[in-house]
Amino acid sequence: MKNKLFYFIFCLMSVFVQGQVSLKTIPEKIVKTDAEWKKQLTPEQYDVLRKKGTEMPFTGKYVNTYEKGDYVCAACGHVLFRSNAKFRSDCGWPSFDKAIKGAVTYVKDSSLGMTRTEVNCAKCGGHLGHVFDDGPTETTGQRFCTNSVSIEFKPAKK
Repeated sequence: MKNKLFYFIFCLMSVFVQGQVSLKTIPEKIVKTDAEWKKQLTPEQYDVLRKKGTEMPFTGKYVNTYEKGDYVCAACGHVLFRSNAKFRSDCGWPSFDKAIKGAVTYVKDSSLGMTRTEVNCAKCGGHLGHVFDDGPTETTGQRFCTNSVSIEFKPAKK
C-alpha cells in the first residue's frame, strides 16, 4: 500500500514539474493595436510583420550575414533563431534549418494558389516568412525562408 501511494505521489509530482517546465517555453503574448504597430515599426517592417508582405529577394540586410549571434523578432525582440542554424540557400532571403523550440508558430497558408506553411513569432504574432522541406538533408531538411526586415541580428558577446 505504501508503495502505491509513493508511486502515485511521484507521478503527480512528475506531471506537475513537467507542466512547469513546458510553461516556461511558451512566451508571454504581446498584443498591440494596429495603430501602435504602425507607430513602432518602419513602413516596410509593418508591411511584412503585420500585413504578411514579402521583401524583394536578395535585398535584405541579413541574406549574407554569417556571424555568431542570435536573430530576434524585429517587432518584439523575442529570440527566434541561432546563427548556427543559418545556412546559405541562395533563395534570396535569410535561411535557417531550425527555429528555437517554442519561438515560432506555424499557420497553413493557402494564398497565391498553393499551400505553404507560414512562420510567425510566437510572442507577438509577427509574420516572419515560410518554412519549406527543401533545407539541408544533413540537418533538419527544413528551410525557414525569413524576411530580413522581420528580424534583427544580435551579435554574440566576445
